[in-house]
Amino acid sequence: MSQPIPNNPKPAVGRGYVIAIFGVAVWSATATFIAYLTTRYHLPPFLLAAWRDGIAGLTVWLVLRAVRPALLRLPRSQWYFVIGYGILLSGLNALWTVSVVLNGAAVSTVMVYSSAAFTALIAWRLFGEDMSLQKIVAVILGIGGCVLVAGAYDPAAWQSNAVGVITGLVSGLVFTAYSLMGKISAQRGISSWTALTYTFMLAAGLLAVYNFILPELGGITLGSPSLLPVLDGRGWIALVMLGLGPTIGGYGLYNYSLTYLPASVVNLLATLEPAMTAVQSYLLLDERFTTAQVIGSLLIIGGVVIIRLMESRRQQETANLAPI
Repeated sequence: MSQPIPNNPKPAVGRGYVIAIFGVAVWSATATFIAYLTTRYHLPPFLLAAWRDGIAGLTVWLVLRAVRPALLRLPRSQWYFVIGYGILLSGLNALWTVSVVLNGAAVSTVMVYSSAAFTALIAWRLFGEDMSLQKIVAVILGIGGCVLVAGAYDPAAWQSNAVGVITGLVSGLVFTAYSLMGKISAQRGISSWTALTYTFMLAAGLLAVYNFILPELGGITLGSPSLLPVLDGRGWIALVMLGLGPTIGGYGLYNYSLTYLPASVVNLLATLEPAMTAVQSYLLLDERFTTAQVIGSLLIIGGVVIIRLMESRRQQETANLAPI
């Protein structure tokens, strides 16, 4: 049965592009806010991550309680999964926040995007997905680009910033696991807003614990003896904006754009995030990319685009085979 064709779909599609790109721009400000708060106010990474997740989780919980309370009811059979999901999120946010502190906003964001290459490898080994020539090229581009961005090819980088290089690489691996958990969550029928609420609230509590039990590692300050940040008015505004803007606003706009555009298109637009973060970091934080890091960034983004184009083609083929 054919679907009715809208009278004028172009304005809706154009609106979808605007929403998606704006959502990615808001989302991309996450690392910039983190870098600002850690450099300007010396806010420890674990404390910052705890407040960010707490503000985001509590805000969404309050909104859902007022607007869609049914989404807050989670079957008992799903709780073990959600708890594991939240534990993973706490690890991801801890690692990525530390990566921003050690590597800078732009570099840490680009390194996380190497997760697309890791995801392809894991899907091949664990789920038996096909490893085509295109995927092999994408994996090589992703890993090679990550080496260039991190400066891992230079022995001096391992001597001066070994922890930063390792943290950035591991954050990409953990983001891979987090992405796979997101897919499983959707397959289980859990609302994305329900998952966001409970995983962020759980992650906030765990990060508060990390803040106390691991205040320092290898000479790097990670936590604080108090859960109350020492901030002035501008610092508190930045912290609240981090929780409400990039964390919730970017996520919400991204999901909203899916009502106008196919998921494959929105996923491709999301590859603009590293470039947007780099521009923000250049203008606001005076961060600079070396030539090698620019080349590495292009390689990583190229690999992500290849993988997402393949996903788009596979989804289209599946749709064509589906009964009408």
